[in-house]
Amino acid sequence: MRLVTYKEKGSVQAERLGVLTDDGVLNLQEAARQAEVSPEPFVGILPFLWAGEASVEQARKLAMGRPASGAVPLSQVKLLPPVPRPGKIVAVGLNYRDHAMESGATQPPKYPILFAKFPNSITGPEDPIVMPVGDSQIDYEAELAVVIGKKGKTIPASKAFEYVAGYMPLNDVSARTWQFGDKQWVRGKSPDTFCPIGPYLTTRDDVRDPQTLRIRARVNGAVLQDSNTSKMIFGVRELVEFISASITLEPGDIIATGTPDGVGVFRKPQIFLKPGDTVEIEIEKLGTLRNPVIAGYGS
Repeated sequence: MRLVTYKEKGSVQAERLGVLTDDGVLNLQEAARQAEVSPEPFVGILPFLWAGEASVEQARKLAMGRPASGAVPLSQVKLLPPVPRPGKIVAVGLNYRDHAMESGATQPPKYPILFAKFPNSITGPEDPIVMPVGDSQIDYEAELAVVIGKKGKTIPASKAFEYVAGYMPLNDVSARTWQFGDKQWVRGKSPDTFCPIGPYLTTRDDVRDPQTLRIRARVNGAVLQDSNTSKMIFGVRELVEFISASITLEPGDIIATGTPDGVGVFRKPQIFLKPGDTVEIEIEKLGTLRNPVIAGYGS
């Protein structure tokens, strides 16, 4: 099931939660009313996730039972970030061996390297990545995002998938001058618009194994990263266990699982994003996230 947060074009109505179908986008709240079930869990992605597995199952039934005329054509909607306001974004550094090696590491990390991206960095599919004034070394990073679906602490790896709602592409856009210049990863990783996500959230039941997915980044059509999530040093199970040992994970939280080799800063010659570029992050079974790059105010 592909979950979306969206608005109908030209509408002043608030954002909606929907399911992307072959016919378009099904408004889950309206579908629930028509089916005479409670629409309350479907007012947004966070209430939906907090409502638990029952809401996921109900959404699936609503999508399967929809009338042909019940979906809004995709051309008439604007897709928003699937999780517009996550409680936290826990990111993982150097989680692919080849990327760790290209960064100059002599050996891969023994434990996951964690840092934060703040929620202000979230932006949606087709929305612009805005280059900040003061750092022209803006880089792309293709990543698999894991969205948490159930609250948990000290979660064993063997039960990790029970706490996962689903997966989506994520671009860990990075301001390299700030990241490396003053050694503050959070500052370089959290400028506004520096965490595009989407285009939709694919529920975990549609992804048999998140460690078998091809992952690519393209800039203006040129493939700059091409790898597979099987090459992660620490897989989804291990990351959920490691993070939850110290941090309570809650519905809507996002884990950015790291990027493979091929990022711009370590290429020879280096490749940085510039206004007018288009960045695409494509992950097998999860769709393609596409964002233009524009200059920031005052540039």
